Amino acid sequence: MTAALLLGTIVNAIAICIGAFIGRWLRRMEEKMNQTVMQGIALVIVIIGMTMALETDQILLVLLSIVLGGVIGSLLKIEERLEYWSKMLEQKFGGESQFANSFVAGMLVFCVGPMAILGGLDSGLRNHHDILFTKSILDGFIAAIFSSTLGIGVIFSAIPVFLYQGLIALSASWITQFFSQAALDQMIQQITAVGGILIIAIGCNLLRITSIPVANLLPALLLAAIGAPFIQY
Repeated sequence: MTAALLLGTIVNAIAICIGAFIGRWLRRMEEKMNQTVMQGIALVIVIIGMTMALETDQILLVLLSIVLGGVIGSLLKIEERLEYWSKMLEQKFGGESQFANSFVAGMLVFCVGPMAILGGLDSGLRNHHDILFTKSILDGFIAAIFSSTLGIGVIFSAIPVFLYQGLIALSASWITQFFSQAALDQMIQQITAVGGILIIAIGCNLLRITSIPVANLLPALLLAAIGAPFIQY
């Protein structure tokens, strides 16, 4: 059971390792090819998000969760705090070896982002791994770029990725035992819908259509989970 929950996380970690090895062989890839591949992945991310978002039949709850979640996230400055934390780590390790630079850069890119959280939740709540499978392709490609430019240190960022996403998946699965099946179904449906909207935003940001502070919308997931069980009453 545990292995099934962690399948997406395991694939993600392996993809990072494979990408890092490929990057050592390819060295510097052409910028135009990088951009084309990234845009293709972004389009797939948007489609996944749309599929998830359309699962809800409670659009009002989803709307309220997004709006109130955005307000809470903006007040807490989640996006700004994540960016600050990222810059602090980069500055801390910036003067050290390329190995450290490669490891830290990979860890930040692969862990500090909504897809890691949403993918872990989807694995734990529904045993669905599409988000993490797509993230695996994206991370593998990025790992190849980092490995070819910064060095093989990026391969070790697969360890914190596995621990971080695995913990999210296992925690989400553990929480499900405290709710009735009807309440759980509603929670999964609404969290999936809200998560789908955030996934669409991620895809649009990757395509450079928008610059949505997706991290500030993360509280919407919690609000959807809190409100969903009351829909059945």
